Amino acid sequence: MTDPGTDTGVRVRFCPSPTGSPHVGLARTALFNWAFARHHGGTFVFRIEDTDAARDSEDSYRTLLEVMQWLGFDWDEGPEVGGPHAPYRQSDRFPVYADVADRLLRAGRAYHCYCTQDELEERSSQARAEGRPPGYDGHCRDLTDDQRAAYESAGRRPVVRFRMPDHAITFDDLVRGEITFQPDHVPDYVLVRSNGHPLYTLVNPVDDALMEITHVLRGEDLLSSTPRQIGLYDALAEVGVGTGQIPRFGHLPYVMGQGNRKLSKRDPESNLLGYRERGFLPEGLLNYLALLGWAIAEDRDIFSMEEMVAAFTIGRVNPNPARFDLRKAEAINATHLRALPVEELASRMVPYLQQAGVLGATVTDQQHARLLAAAPLVQERMVTLGESVDMLGFLFTDGSAFVRDESAASTVLATEDGRTVVRAAHEALSALARWETAAIEEALRGALVERLGLKPRNAFSAVRVAVTGRRISPPLFESLELLGKERALARLAEAAG
Repeated sequence: MTDPGTDTGVRVRFCPSPTGSPHVGLARTALFNWAFARHHGGTFVFRIEDTDAARDSEDSYRTLLEVMQWLGFDWDEGPEVGGPHAPYRQSDRFPVYADVADRLLRAGRAYHCYCTQDELEERSSQARAEGRPPGYDGHCRDLTDDQRAAYESAGRRPVVRFRMPDHAITFDDLVRGEITFQPDHVPDYVLVRSNGHPLYTLVNPVDDALMEITHVLRGEDLLSSTPRQIGLYDALAEVGVGTGQIPRFGHLPYVMGQGNRKLSKRDPESNLLGYRERGFLPEGLLNYLALLGWAIAEDRDIFSMEEMVAAFTIGRVNPNPARFDLRKAEAINATHLRALPVEELASRMVPYLQQAGVLGATVTDQQHARLLAAAPLVQERMVTLGESVDMLGFLFTDGSAFVRDESAASTVLATEDGRTVVRAAHEALSALARWETAAIEEALRGALVERLGLKPRNAFSAVRVAVTGRRISPPLFESLELLGKERALARLAEAAG
């Protein structure tokens, strides 16, 4: 299956606003645009829509860049890369928008509107009461010079409002098929505030036109703005802005959260930073996000980004809402984690172990060797990289830095039975001449299972808590070998009281 409208060079854009924390819906949109561009050998433009000075922040902008880089997206044009259509931050392009607004006014494709907010609301309420569509009613479309002068003398400062065409607008959505909007439902809209500040409704289509964007893939929530933008594209071509080409639109399905409602950026499972902090692999998270509206095959959920790029077509995007399932995201991430080469897994664990204070800024050769030996022991048990802190921290901490889980210690080691097990384990292991996994297992089974008559689960849980600090750890006998005889015996002796 091929994508329509890709005979010429593909240029797509991803244009988030730097407000708040990046969310999974944003990443899904970036992914589909990136995969579409890479599949067609096109250009992926990264643009920052930061025209809302009250909400935009430099911290959010920096976070956006970090998250895009963490996820592994490479952009052909945009911040820190540059390109022929720079600058790529809209806050740096205000003179461009002012010039375009002036051209539209002079061509009669836009006009000054002096209506107050109260007047607009009153007329919309009246329209509803009369069964007419609410929205701007064209009150200032054809003011006389005297009327404009009267408004000006009264101190009113006008907005710039776009004059929508008086006919239906139809377009072929790449995801949803043919869609028609009647003029009654697409009233004239504001391009520039009364203070001269341009709005999204102007800057987004202007930049798309000037940057020669061929395809716009974005969320379903922006579908209602598409007829407005198509009308504006025609006007921009008339006043000499851009090439006159109208992009093809494809509106991606909603991502739904719990309770069958649209996933909000305020929902905990929506926060991309949380997934990075937990230790999701970028490729694991992107694999799952790709499934929110697209499938590489009916019977396949696991794939690499290279495989996605090779297979990605808009024709396979499902228009129906997609439900975000955290458990499935975790399962897919675990599958990717298990497929990592041991050396790479160990390397990816290091930042999490360092952030937790388990490893220092410089990893010694001995620590690296121990981590390489331990990684295969936990690879099948881990869901995220962050779990390496609890699972492997005991191998790299000593003295006051080694802290046992309070609940486990109070339950298992606080009883005389628990201490008896630990003392027996200490005695059996002290006598070992060879500190190897097989010898450790033989000694502990002989002392605890055969001589004390304990079931393995009861026999080894106290030893596990004593030496690792937790009920759940890598395999016990291998862990003891990696920990070393001296350190293991010291922890058993301390736990025995």
